[in-house]
Amino acid sequence: MAGAALAEVAGTFLSFTTIPVANARASRLTLPVDPDRDHILGPPDAGMTLVEYGSYVCSYCHAAHEVIGHLRDRFGDRMRYVYRHLPLADRDEAKDAAELAEYTYATSGRFWDVHDELMRCGPDFEDGALDRIGTDYGVPPATERDPTIAQRATAHVRDDALSGLKSGARVTPTFFINGRRYEGAWDEAALSEAMLQSPGHRLRAASVDFARWAPSTGALLLLMTVLAVVISNTSGGPAFLAFWEKPLGLRFGGNTFTLSLLEWVNQGMLTIFFLVVGLEVKREVTVGRLAAPRAAAMPIAAATGGMIAPAVIYLLLVPAQFHHGWGATITTDTAFAVALIVMLGARVPVELRVFLTAAVIVDDLVAIAVVALFYSSELHAGWLVAAIGTTAAMVMLNRGRIYRALPYAVLGVLLWFTLFEAGIHATLAGVIVAMVTPTLPPANLSALMAQAQTVIDAETRYRGEAVMRSGPSASALHALDAVHDRIESPASKLLRAVEPWSSYAVLPVFALANAGLAWSSDIVHGHLRLIGAMAIALVVGKFAGIIAGARLAVRLGIAEKPAEYSWRQVAGAGALAGIGFTMSLFIAGQSFSGSNFAAAKVGIFLASAVAGVMGTAMLWTAGQADSDEDARLDQVLERGTPVSSVYEETV
Repeated sequence: MAGAALAEVAGTFLSFTTIPVANARASRLTLPVDPDRDHILGPPDAGMTLVEYGSYVCSYCHAAHEVIGHLRDRFGDRMRYVYRHLPLADRDEAKDAAELAEYTYATSGRFWDVHDELMRCGPDFEDGALDRIGTDYGVPPATERDPTIAQRATAHVRDDALSGLKSGARVTPTFFINGRRYEGAWDEAALSEAMLQSPGHRLRAASVDFARWAPSTGALLLLMTVLAVVISNTSGGPAFLAFWEKPLGLRFGGNTFTLSLLEWVNQGMLTIFFLVVGLEVKREVTVGRLAAPRAAAMPIAAATGGMIAPAVIYLLLVPAQFHHGWGATITTDTAFAVALIVMLGARVPVELRVFLTAAVIVDDLVAIAVVALFYSSELHAGWLVAAIGTTAAMVMLNRGRIYRALPYAVLGVLLWFTLFEAGIHATLAGVIVAMVTPTLPPANLSALMAQAQTVIDAETRYRGEAVMRSGPSASALHALDAVHDRIESPASKLLRAVEPWSSYAVLPVFALANAGLAWSSDIVHGHLRLIGAMAIALVVGKFAGIIAGARLAVRLGIAEKPAEYSWRQVAGAGALAGIGFTMSLFIAGQSFSGSNFAAAKVGIFLASAVAGVMGTAMLWTAGQADSDEDARLDQVLERGTPVSSVYEETV
């Protein structure tokens, strides 16, 4: 690849960081390769199939064209290459060039000849250039073409574009390797590794596929919960439950710091979950769904009602000795609720997902405060002062515009320890670290991309082909690192790095450690009111509280319900909010012990099951799946919207 091509690819990499992540469901090729309609180079029995969605006016497609040529030379008959059109809708000549290629194929079968010519002459075609290329291949100007053949050419281009959008192609070029969207680097080595399906690539692809399956977190939580319950009721149950009580600690000279494994999970690992919650709250309050007061009013009101009503119902139903467990009824498990909503697909409007997610974020924030205020042990003033001092030090780092992660990490560990010793639940350290992690004003992406382009141009100008042999110089890499660091704020970067650990490690381990329940008659005997109160508070209280809070906010004029969803769908979301689980189990563990805790678990499990079924049924019957996606995509394409915007708007 020439130096200019390298610069094009680097510029594209930087631009990728500004585009939101694609819809998780659109990661596979929705239109299978068909020799009767597709343009294919290579034998039909080739073991590797590379499909490209490209545009003749896309400079990045031209940069990648040479890479594809090298791949074909390398793999020979082991590879087949398929080209599909995804014209950039903001440039008229993109569609004209694609239709010229299809018309040429329909009249003479010379698609690949005209394809290479368009790639050679583009991406910036002079006036009349397409007509001159067409003349060379016996194709008349657009106004003189056979209408029937021209319509077929137009239809083929449109079908390609629609299939690309539905498959998750949001930029050009987008590659699919053996039917799966490829999202790695576009250089020959990276593409080759992906096509050869090395063990490392297969493991990464499987992990990404699972993580992108929206219900994956909920499914993993459910699996760990079932596993914990099943093991607890086998002959190995006592050993399993005893395992979590084993001590584990550190020794400093003659001093030791020891906790049980269960305490390390609930006070240590769960701090990561609270860190993620804090970062999500910070994002939503600053630039997200809770930033605009009127947009935030309805989910905040709904969340408030959804916390007050369950707590009141619970306190009215249980004896006084169980009153301290009220905090377990005010929370909603995001993973399970979102998993069920996503599985309902188009029956649930995106706006309703936004509403429920925003309400749950408010719910989580209040739950954190409840844990800190009502479920902490006796306070120790000296350690409390140390915790305040540590927090002040992190605030000073923030004010001093210190953006490196290491100082915050060191002080965060120290804060966790001082909070624990002060008698405050140590997981609060996660929220505090999230609040003091610095953010940055939005970056000027045009300036940053120009800077990156300048760095790469300088490298190729002064070092020539040496760049291809040894890579950019150290100074160039430092400059590109600085550009990349500026694109994303430290808080966003931390959230992106930590969130997978919270979802796929912390929460599953938490469920495995806390959901174990050895069934016995003692759980029910003397605890029916506790079980019933916990279940009724979550199922009925959440449902009624969310509806009442949202309706009251709208009636008072402080909020406005979006027209995209109905009150019946709001009720369905309210029913799903009765799935308490993670935080409910956590707070119940702080409130109860022994058979009381086991009874609270039964109530939480019962409530989560009933709320899940009830909410799913209500949303299923209230929503109508949209079966006319092609028509909607057609309308968007006709508006002349750039492909990246088309994808985000439609898919």
